Amino acid sequence: MIRLPEGSWWDWDVVTWGGGELRLAAGHDLTYHHGLELVFGDPVFVSCPSAFQDPIFRAPSPGELLKVTRQLECEPAVLVAFEADAGGQELASCLIAAERLHIVPGTVLRYWRDDADPDQRFAPWVRSPGQEAGPG
Repeated sequence: MIRLPEGSWWDWDVVTWGGGELRLAAGHDLTYHHGLELVFGDPVFVSCPSAFQDPIFRAPSPGELLKVTRQLECEPAVLVAFEADAGGQELASCLIAAERLHIVPGTVLRYWRDDADPDQRFAPWVRSPGQEAGPG
């Protein structure tokens, strides 16, 4: 089971998924920034909505481990399980298997700021004024 740093990690969404990486972002309100990222390296199995709230992380059940192991024909290096509010009547059961998991704290802005520190991180879709918008 994973342990998150102290913080208000109520709101979650998928920031990027491609190039061998699934990056989930979390914060108390994702409108302007997020303060935590779960970076899954080389994800091999993903079953979760693109946005959700208030996840409850837990150890994978023996059945979930067996399901993923059968599909991959080996036990994954990382297997994260959680239940989350995805807007339906019941909680969504989520499962992510990957080669690696990095928990990255720190503010990531979701909009351009001219006065941002030079080492400030921005969400992948944020472009400075005059910068050509690209994919993603």
